[in-house]
Amino acid sequence: MELIHLQHCKLQIGCLLVVLYLVFIYYKERRRFHLTSASPVYDVLLWEGLVCLLLDGITAYTVNHQEVVSPAVNLMLHGLFLISIDALIFISLLYMLDTTEGLPVSRKKRLLLAAPFLINVLVVLLNLHSLEYRQGETSYYSMGISVYTCFAMVAIYILLTIAHVFRRWNYIESHKRVNIITSFLVVAGVTGYQMLVPDSLISSMGTTMLLIGTYMNQENPAMKELSRYHDEMVVGFANLIEERDDNTGGHVKRTTQYIRLLAEELRRRGYYKETLTKDYLNNLLKAAPMHDVGKIAVPDAILQKPGRLTPEEFEIMKQHTVKGGEIIQESFGRMGNEQYLEIASQIARYHHEKWNGKGYPDGLKRKEIPLCARIMAIADVFDAVSENRCYRAALPLDTCFEIIQDGSGQDFDPILAEVFLDLRQEVQKVKAGTIQ
Repeated sequence: MELIHLQHCKLQIGCLLVVLYLVFIYYKERRRFHLTSASPVYDVLLWEGLVCLLLDGITAYTVNHQEVVSPAVNLMLHGLFLISIDALIFISLLYMLDTTEGLPVSRKKRLLLAAPFLINVLVVLLNLHSLEYRQGETSYYSMGISVYTCFAMVAIYILLTIAHVFRRWNYIESHKRVNIITSFLVVAGVTGYQMLVPDSLISSMGTTMLLIGTYMNQENPAMKELSRYHDEMVVGFANLIEERDDNTGGHVKRTTQYIRLLAEELRRRGYYKETLTKDYLNNLLKAAPMHDVGKIAVPDAILQKPGRLTPEEFEIMKQHTVKGGEIIQESFGRMGNEQYLEIASQIARYHHEKWNGKGYPDGLKRKEIPLCARIMAIADVFDAVSENRCYRAALPLDTCFEIIQDGSGQDFDPILAEVFLDLRQEVQKVKAGTIQ
């Protein structure tokens, strides 16, 4: 007899078990690979999804057993369920923002983003007393202003999320794009069907597909570990090339740290904010170690020459930029991450270009030089002059910072040079090895 009582919430129970298994696997694999969540918002999304499924199942039961459930309890549970649905969709949008360009920094933008959710919560609570329970062909269901506004808000945030994905389309790895869109389209389809056939009570399917989709596309610990191995291989390959250059070592690591400091500070100050999104910064840091990959094509006699290069030898040396861009295009062209490929090849080819147009290989000037290469130029030059090389000893740090100062507006983007000089204390900590 009790099993018959549960017939209206069997779908919710099944979905809840699936998501509980997903949560178990997610945290088990994270511990196994010693990973921290790249986006804490996902953890919130996951637990909010469990709450949503639990309330979905409970309300599916209570609305069909009004004779044994207090009206006040039924009303309270339905209010919590409607708010939990809205919260889930709102958090899913925050998650997509957080994993791509980053959450809005300004309070005004944050309030604007949260406004539909906050307004809807208020409307749900103010109109909860008018909620009514209707009998459909297969089940009772709730209806009223609170339900209508809940569906409206879900539609708004789903459309905003899909629009954001299309806006960032070129910066999302190609194998993830269709899967992400499909997940949200399924959620939209389930929501639409629930609106048209309210007694179907299938909203739990949308919640489950949303959580599974984000897990498969973005948060699978096994895939993250594979990506980490790839990054380590790239750094290892870059270090092998660095060793051919006969310097004191650590160039790849230090330049990447300088780039992180500079790019994050630029972003914090609002410079180049349309370019320096979170996904751009992640790809920039992954691409930075490959900036000198073209040196693999330079003969050791030139690369390790202790004295000044002849004009002919320098022309050969300059070709490492062109070769680097070509090697990256050929080696990483099928990775499915177009932005990483673009940044890596631009850094390799253009990091010796100068702001005044007197660099090489193409003589680009000012903002013709990609931002990633302009950032790399400062990090590369500073590390080169501050370390021992086969052709000269390291210069004093004061002199190294003076070189960046003197090169501002000539060799380097003046905004980037100014910010880098403002970061002197942090840069010195990287140089001393106290920032890892």
